[in-house]
Amino acid sequence: MKKKAVAVNYNPVNKKDAPKVIAKGEGTTAKKIIEKAEELGIAIHEDPDIVEILSRVNLGDEIPPELYETVAEILVFVYKLNKSI
Repeated sequence: MKKKAVAVNYNPVNKKDAPKVIAKGEGTTAKKIIEKAEELGIAIHEDPDIVEILSRVNLGDEIPPELYETVAEILVFVYKLNKSI
């Protein structure tokens, strides 16, 4: 099975907007997404089940409401990680 990656962006300034899928791919593309995140110091959360679900969202689309709770948990993880650095 090829490695998959999905990048999600959330701008807390406009709280009406949901997080959006800004990059996704598998194999070489997934590797590049992960490398870019590492290069930019962006926290990475590995969860194959969530990646599988988010990979079905079209690029540029907001995540569907049924994924809000899951993505919120990831965002909390990332914010806590960023504060500890």
